[in-house]
Parts: sequence; C-alpha cells; structure tokens
Amino acid sequence: MSALPAALPQPRPPRAAGLTPREIVAELDRYIVGQAAAKRAVAIALRNRWRRMQVDDALRDEILPANIIMIGPTGVGKTEIARRLAKVAGVPFVKVEATKFTERGYVGRDVDSMVRDLVEVSLALVREEMTATVQEDAGAAVEDRLLDLLLPPLRDAAEETRERWERSRDKLRAQLRAGELEGRNVTVETTARGGPMLEVLTPGADEVLESGLQDALRGLFPARKKERSVPIVEARKILHEQEVDRRIDHDRATAIALQRAETGGIIFLDEIDKIASRREHSGIDVSREGVQRDLLPVVEGCTVQTKYGAVRTDHVLFIAAGAFHISKPSDLIPELQGRFPIRVELASLTEEDFVRILQEPENSLPRQYCALLATEHCQLEFTADAYRELATIACEVNRRRENIGARRLHTIMSALLEDLLYELPAAPGAPPPAARVAVDAAFVRRKLAEVLQDEDLSRYIL
Repeated sequence: MSALPAALPQPRPPRAAGLTPREIVAELDRYIVGQAAAKRAVAIALRNRWRRMQVDDALRDEILPANIIMIGPTGVGKTEIARRLAKVAGVPFVKVEATKFTERGYVGRDVDSMVRDLVEVSLALVREEMTATVQEDAGAAVEDRLLDLLLPPLRDAAEETRERWERSRDKLRAQLRAGELEGRNVTVETTARGGPMLEVLTPGADEVLESGLQDALRGLFPARKKERSVPIVEARKILHEQEVDRRIDHDRATAIALQRAETGGIIFLDEIDKIASRREHSGIDVSREGVQRDLLPVVEGCTVQTKYGAVRTDHVLFIAAGAFHISKPSDLIPELQGRFPIRVELASLTEEDFVRILQEPENSLPRQYCALLATEHCQLEFTADAYRELATIACEVNRRRENIGARRLHTIMSALLEDLLYELPAAPGAPPPAARVAVDAAFVRRKLAEVLQDEDLSRYIL
C-alpha cells in the first residue's frame, strides 16, 4: 500500500466509521425494501474495514476483504445496495459491467481500467471535500477580484481621491452582493492548455501510456493566456474555479485519493454471470474464461499503474452480482470463485414488496413525482388503494412479459402520469389543470386500461 508522506494529514475516516452493522442496515432500509441477507453481508463487510484499521500494523495487511457475490434476478436491488453502501460510507465507488471486458488484445477495455476509474472517482471526492474547506476564502477573493475589474485599484493617489475611490468600491460591493451587476461585462483572463490531442486507437491500448504521452506533449506547448469579455454572472464562476484551484494542494489531494482508493474503494462487478463459462461448451465460452482470468489478478490483489501513481488492489472490496438464471456461480473458474467467499441470494419481489417500494423509501417514485409536479403548483396525492393497484399491475406485467423487478414501476408510473406531466403548465388561454390531483385505484385503472388491454401496445410501453 502506498503510504502518505509524514507531513500530510491522514485521510479522514469514512462517514460510516462509527456505524455498527445494525446502523448500516438501518441506513440502507431507508432506500431499499427487503433483501435482509444482502444488507447484512455488506454491512459486515463495511464494518470489517473499520475493524481492520484498529488492528496492529503487523497484522493489518494480512486481513483481506471478504468479497461478495449477490445472486438474484434483475430489478431486485443488487446495484442499489452496493451504490447506497458506498454513499453511506463516503468511499469511492465504481460500477462496471463484466461484459465490457474481453481478453487483453481483443476488442474491449483492459480490466485495469476499472481501478483507474476508481482512482478518478476517489480524487474527485477528495477535491470536493477540499473545495468545501476553501469556499469561504475563495468567495471573498472572487468578490475582491470582481471589484478590481469594475474599479481598478489606485496607485499613489491623493487622500481625498482615495476616500472617494473607497466609497465607490463599497457601493459596488453592496451592488455585487445584491446581484444588481450580474449582467455587466468584465474582462477576465483564462488559461488554455496548448498542444495537440492524442488518442491511441489501437484496441487494448494502455491508458497510462496514452496519458503520459498526452502530458509530455502538453509540456512542449506552454499554456496560453486568453482574455474574455463575459457577464459578471459567468466571470464569478471562472474566477471561483481559479481561486479554488489556487488554494487546493493537488499533490496532497492525489496522495490522499490514492490511499482512499486502496483502503476504502468499492468496485461493483455487474452481470458477472454473463462471463461464466460452461465446461461442456467451447467457442464464445473460451473468451468468457479469458475475461475471468484477466479479472483474477485484480480481484486477488495486484499493483495497477495509474497516471497518479501505483495502486494496490489487495484491500479494495469487490461486490459482484448476476442473475445466474442460465449459468451458476460454480461455472466461474475455481480461482475466481475463491475470491468471492460470501454469497447471498436476493429474493424475487412480490406484490407486497412493490407496495412497500412505492410507500416506504425516502426516494420512492410517488414522492419524486409529487416533488416534480409541485414545481408546477400541482398537489399530487396517492391513496393506499392506488399503491395496491399499481403493485398488482406491476406484478401482472412482469408475469406476462419479461420480469424486470422493481424497474417495472418506473414504466408504469411514467405511463400513469404522462398526460398530467404534458398538460402542465397550462397553455395560454386554456383553463388551468386542477391544483390538486388525487390518484386512487380508479384513476390508475382508467389511465392504464387501454395499455393493459392492448397486448401489442403493452409490450412496447410497459
């Protein structure tokens, strides 16, 4: 593991560092219905990271994460559990589809790219945190720079002239803060990187090499200064970026980001069942096995070169997921199976689950649509029997068509409220729509009856 220089403060602990497994599950329950076994597994994995950091240095590196495979049909919450876990923990998270990778040398991306993506996400998180700490200072500096552009500083002026200048500056400051000058143009200086863009088109090209060549070319072409006349509202953004960039220690941010990716990163490998190879087959299954063998060293633990430095993957947590309705986990090569010791099965969603999904999560679809329509001064209200009717329809369509789990609720809600979303706001001269719309079971049946009865139409809409 790459160590931070002694002069640098250690990265702050993850937001979930103090949360027990029960508290982590409670956080996940706010957004995800059911799937208790999967929530318990990821909560334990997250807490074990905190426990590992309390262990003596001599043993700490020997404690490896217990990677997880989540098995279940589409739309039951596999991706959402992993994504929410990363948000709870405040750690870098990358989701990749295993099917995007092929054997090195053929079409597709090098599997190391997911680690490089993780570092980019980690660096963005660290920079965001550092930006928050310098916002106040940067804001004050931007205000002073805007005032200098509107009223240039005096040099060797008489006392009376300086007093008038200061009164004018105070007046402009008040107008700036009141937003009265946002449309006035000022001239700001921006920096444009020189040098040609380089893109290596060879399949399986090394991204680190490409990045290095690009940086080398930039070094040959110095940055160009350019003056632009822009409104103050735009100049404020340009100057703010410059002031924040000036105050952030980028070397320190990179060092912290690399360590956080190594010790706290989560990589979610979706559709891993699609690369499982059946022993009795050949041809395409040979390619799938090649993908697995490419993934193996990264999951086992290796050093990946990125443009910011080397990253070890020994303590990155890998969560894999797949439906496994055609293949099974035992169809993965034994070495890869061994790197995912924890296996949890997610249950298919029932009608009762759909009712709870519509009502309980803080980000439920009805809450989202109520918030969207509230922007048009329309109050949307759902009754209990509406939730039940929507859940019944979702289950029925999943049964008759392909079962896509809770994702079916998105298509049904979109079809249910399409007319209302289109009619708002009212056209000029037209009578305004109702300020309050009650959605009950009768409303649901009336809006979706035509789609449900037309088999061909329902095939494409629902």
